[in-house]
Amino acid sequence: MSAGMRSGQVAEAAGVNLQTLRYYERRGLLAEPERSNGGHRLYGEDAVTALRVIKAAQRLGFTLDEVAELLEAGRHRHGRPVAGLQERAAAKLAEIDAKIADLATIRTALATAVEAGCDDLTLCGSSPCCPIPFTDLAEENRHAGTCR
Repeated sequence: MSAGMRSGQVAEAAGVNLQTLRYYERRGLLAEPERSNGGHRLYGEDAVTALRVIKAAQRLGFTLDEVAELLEAGRHRHGRPVAGLQERAAAKLAEIDAKIADLATIRTALATAVEAGCDDLTLCGSSPCCPIPFTDLAEENRHAGTCR
């Protein structure tokens, strides 16, 4: 691809839709593109790269605000590593580990409910032997055993 791609070409090359491209541009995540004599936006190859980086960062769990901060830090790095990326990645990793732990707790509770034969949410929820910890799903081992 050469410099001077139009919006649709950039969006397609980056695997995003045109509205996403425009939204990122409005948020300042993408540099303002040049304009053709006819007023069409013309982007360079760097716009495709930037879009791919933004989408990859989102898939890793970063919010658009966090991505914007990281991109801004990267613009001012002058050949040095991006300040804060290690810290932000470590914090994001901790968030993901916490989510995984929560999901494991939820999975265990649901598997226990299936194993216990729970079939009625209201009856199960009102039973002291209910294996589903309705009041606090994050609390592990709320019910040591099941009752049938």
